[in-house]
Amino acid sequence: QVQLAESGGGSVQAGGSLRLACTGSQYTGSSGCMGWFRETPGKGREGLAAIGAAGSTAYADSLKGRFTISRDNAKKTMYLQMNTLKPEDTGMYYCAADRRAWATDSCRAPSRVSEFSYRGQGTQVTVSS
Repeated sequence: QVQLAESGGGSVQAGGSLRLACTGSQYTGSSGCMGWFRETPGKGREGLAAIGAAGSTAYADSLKGRFTISRDNAKKTMYLQMNTLKPEDTGMYYCAADRRAWATDSCRAPSRVSEFSYRGQGTQVTVSS
Protein backbone atom coordinates (compact mmCIF):
# COMPACT_ATOMS: atom_id res chain seq x y z
CA GLN A 1 0.00 0.00 0.00
CA VAL A 2 1.28 3.41 -0.94
CA GLN A 3 2.35 5.31 2.17
CA LEU A 4 1.80 8.77 0.71
CA ALA A 5 1.27 9.93 -2.86
CA GLU A 6 0.98 13.38 -4.34
CA SER A 7 -1.06 14.43 -7.34
CA GLY A 8 -2.07 17.63 -9.09
CA GLY A 9 1.26 18.93 -10.33
CA GLY A 10 1.68 20.21 -13.85
CA SER A 11 2.68 23.14 -16.01
CA VAL A 12 1.08 26.56 -15.69
CA GLN A 13 1.86 30.11 -16.69
CA ALA A 14 2.91 32.68 -14.14
CA GLY A 15 -0.08 33.97 -12.20
CA GLY A 16 -1.93 30.69 -12.51
CA SER A 17 -3.04 28.23 -9.84
CA LEU A 18 -2.67 24.57 -9.02
CA ARG A 19 -4.07 22.38 -6.25
CA LEU A 20 -1.95 19.53 -5.04
CA ALA A 21 -3.42 16.57 -3.19
CA CYS A 22 -1.83 13.99 -0.90
CA THR A 23 -3.29 10.74 0.29
CA GLY A 24 -2.13 7.30 1.38
CA SER A 25 -1.89 4.84 4.24
CA GLN A 26 0.22 7.23 6.34
CA TYR A 27 -2.37 9.98 6.34
CA THR A 28 -2.22 10.90 10.00
CA GLY A 29 -5.85 11.71 10.62
CA SER A 30 -6.43 12.53 14.28
CA SER A 31 -2.80 12.62 15.35
CA GLY A 32 0.56 13.98 14.33
CA CYS A 33 1.34 16.52 11.67
CA MET A 34 1.29 16.63 7.88
CA GLY A 35 2.80 19.15 5.55
CA TRP A 36 4.35 20.09 2.24
CA PHE A 37 7.89 20.87 1.23
CA ARG A 38 9.56 21.44 -2.13
CA GLU A 39 12.90 21.23 -3.83
CA THR A 40 13.66 24.02 -6.28
CA PRO A 41 16.75 24.93 -8.29
CA GLY A 42 16.98 28.30 -6.57
CA LYS A 43 16.39 27.51 -2.89
CA GLY A 44 16.94 23.79 -2.59
CA ARG A 45 14.73 22.10 0.00
CA GLU A 46 12.14 24.36 1.61
CA GLY A 47 9.34 23.62 4.06
CA LEU A 48 6.14 25.28 2.87
CA ALA A 49 3.21 24.53 5.14
CA ALA A 50 2.09 22.28 7.96
CA ILE A 51 -1.29 21.26 9.34
CA GLY A 52 -2.00 19.66 12.68
CA ALA A 53 -4.58 17.08 13.68
CA ALA A 54 -6.94 19.78 14.92
CA GLY A 55 -6.54 21.79 11.74
CA SER A 56 -4.05 24.40 12.92
CA THR A 57 -1.86 25.63 10.09
CA ALA A 58 1.56 27.19 9.67
CA TYR A 59 3.29 28.62 6.62
CA ALA A 60 6.71 29.67 5.48
CA ASP A 61 6.98 33.46 5.57
CA SER A 62 8.21 33.49 1.98
CA LEU A 63 4.83 32.35 0.65
CA LYS A 64 3.16 35.63 1.62
CA GLY A 65 -0.34 34.15 1.64
CA ARG A 66 -0.22 32.63 -1.84
CA PHE A 67 -0.53 29.01 -0.65
CA THR A 68 -3.21 27.40 1.54
CA ILE A 69 -2.96 24.02 3.22
CA SER A 70 -6.06 22.07 4.17
CA ARG A 71 -7.17 18.54 4.91
CA ASP A 72 -10.31 16.45 4.52
CA ASN A 73 -10.18 13.67 7.07
CA ALA A 74 -13.25 11.97 5.60
CA LYS A 75 -11.38 11.61 2.33
CA LYS A 76 -8.02 11.11 4.06
CA THR A 77 -6.57 13.73 1.79
CA MET A 78 -4.45 16.81 2.36
CA TYR A 79 -4.33 19.67 -0.12
CA LEU A 80 -2.10 22.57 -1.06
CA GLN A 81 -3.84 25.32 -3.00
CA MET A 82 -1.23 27.39 -4.81
CA ASN A 83 -2.24 30.75 -6.27
CA THR A 84 -0.37 33.50 -8.10
CA LEU A 85 2.34 31.06 -9.06
CA LYS A 86 5.74 32.42 -10.06
CA PRO A 87 8.53 30.89 -12.16
CA GLU A 88 10.62 30.53 -8.98
CA ASP A 89 7.94 28.16 -7.63
CA THR A 90 9.06 25.61 -10.20
CA GLY A 91 10.25 22.43 -8.54
CA MET A 92 9.30 19.08 -7.07
CA TYR A 93 6.64 19.18 -4.37
CA TYR A 94 6.37 16.57 -1.65
CA CYS A 95 3.89 15.81 1.09
CA ALA A 96 5.05 14.36 4.38
CA ALA A 97 3.55 13.02 7.59
CA ASP A 98 4.68 12.02 11.05
CA ARG A 99 2.96 10.98 14.28
CA ARG A 100 5.94 11.38 16.62
CA ALA A 101 5.80 13.91 19.43
CA TRP A 102 8.55 16.14 18.01
CA ALA A 103 6.70 16.34 14.71
CA THR A 104 3.52 17.38 16.47
CA ASP A 105 5.51 20.11 18.20
CA SER A 106 7.09 21.10 14.86
CA CYS A 107 3.65 21.59 13.34
CA ARG A 108 3.76 25.20 14.49
CA ALA A 109 6.34 25.93 11.78
CA PRO A 110 6.94 24.08 8.51
CA SER A 111 10.71 24.23 8.46
CA ARG A 112 11.16 20.58 9.50
CA VAL A 113 8.43 19.00 7.36
CA SER A 114 11.09 17.47 5.09
CA GLU A 115 12.36 15.48 8.10
CA PHE A 116 9.05 13.71 8.74
CA SER A 117 9.01 9.92 8.68
CA TYR A 118 6.84 9.45 5.62
CA ARG A 119 6.88 11.29 2.32
CA GLY A 120 5.56 10.78 -1.16
CA GLN A 121 7.47 10.48 -4.41
CA GLY A 122 6.79 14.08 -5.31
CA THR A 123 4.89 15.86 -8.05
CA GLN A 124 6.50 18.28 -10.48
CA VAL A 125 5.28 21.86 -10.72
CA THR A 126 6.52 23.98 -13.61
CA VAL A 127 5.65 27.66 -13.89
CA SER A 128 6.52 29.46 -17.11
CA SER A 129 6.91 33.21 -17.47
